[in-house]
Amino acid sequence: MAKQLHLGAFMRPVGIHTAWWRYPGAYADANFNLEHLVRFVRKLEEGRFDAFFMADHLALLNLDMAALRRSATATSFEPFTLLSALAMVTERIGLVATASTTFDAPYHIARRFASLDHISKGRAGWNIVTTSNPEAALNFGLDEHMEHDERYDRAREFCDAVAGLWDSFADDAFLRNQQSGIFFDPAKLHTLNHKGTYLSVRGPLNIARPVQGHPVIVQAGASEAGRQFAAETAEVIFASARTIEDGRAFYADMQRRLLGAGRAEGSMKILPGALVVVGRSDEEAAAKLKLLDSLVHPDSSLPNLSIRLGVDASKFDLDGPLPELPPSNQSQSGQASLVKLARAQNLTVRQLAEIVGGYGGLKLVGTAQRIADTMQEWLETGACDGFNVMFHSVPEGLDDFVDFVVPELTRRGIFRAAYEGTTLREHLGLRRPENRFFAAP
Repeated sequence: MAKQLHLGAFMRPVGIHTAWWRYPGAYADANFNLEHLVRFVRKLEEGRFDAFFMADHLALLNLDMAALRRSATATSFEPFTLLSALAMVTERIGLVATASTTFDAPYHIARRFASLDHISKGRAGWNIVTTSNPEAALNFGLDEHMEHDERYDRAREFCDAVAGLWDSFADDAFLRNQQSGIFFDPAKLHTLNHKGTYLSVRGPLNIARPVQGHPVIVQAGASEAGRQFAAETAEVIFASARTIEDGRAFYADMQRRLLGAGRAEGSMKILPGALVVVGRSDEEAAAKLKLLDSLVHPDSSLPNLSIRLGVDASKFDLDGPLPELPPSNQSQSGQASLVKLARAQNLTVRQLAEIVGGYGGLKLVGTAQRIADTMQEWLETGACDGFNVMFHSVPEGLDDFVDFVVPELTRRGIFRAAYEGTTLREHLGLRRPENRFFAAP
């Protein structure tokens, strides 16, 4: 059987391009409209996507009002509230929520994801973030953001505590014996008593072990600290390679790190993010992207670049090359990726801002056949296990992908014709973790 492609859908914001909501026919309120989001997730399930992925932010991305007033991300649903609602109108598609290890508590996170996994009958995934936006610190009683690498050190301890809480009960702990009056077996309950460098968590968790054992662990960091953390903990990586060569290099590096961390081959799936624009011809698709890019207002482009670089780009010579930058305490991998792009294409700061103002990552633009060709090449030459798809607008972009690209991928035998399992782990081919405290019944 040919290697199978995995597909996630990045749906918060519902379009990654900053002008998606201005595109002709777009549902401008889609990011904050439950009826639209229900329509989208059902369409994705029709297309047999592995997962609906909801990013999250704990602060407005910037307080530059000229840019912010043009941003469709100024209002959005809290992830667990939305995904619990979407779980009720779907049956198979995975539901991945973002939650921060820097500004939340392990007990809260363990309980929310265990609840979502039970509500969805085993379809939950946790996208672990250490939160790069320094504005978030101000919303949680802090004057300064925690240092970049220290955020990952805390995240390691945090994830270990959450996993321990998920294992509080054995899978067969709940007897619910109406005759004897015994609801659960106390011998199958473990109190964590975690005391570490950053966290103290007694436990146990007051919810049964998740359906999947543990919800699927997702991570997107690509800095040195982020890669190593992912190799130790992540089961899915949402990567950011712009070229197939970068994809292969990242894939090989992560496989090496995975084995170095003592984990089994195949226990991690790598899905680069890709903005997809589908047309009946390559020319039509290119025209769609050109129109979309033309809708990015100059007020948005430079502030957006500043956020991604972690420095105020307005202070640079806009018509000169990107200067040397200090290390970012936000997303180091994001900064490095843009610096590499600017150097490779000899871009001015203004030109780089124009690219990033819309979307500066991997774009797949063309007919369904051309997009399927590219996806297949990446899959079969060791650049990825699939893609985290982003749509140029909704509903058009989403509908075009499901109606035209998915059938082409299926025809080639590299994408499922039907869901074979019911849980997100089964979709991804990931094993169910053993309980660290109790042997399997």
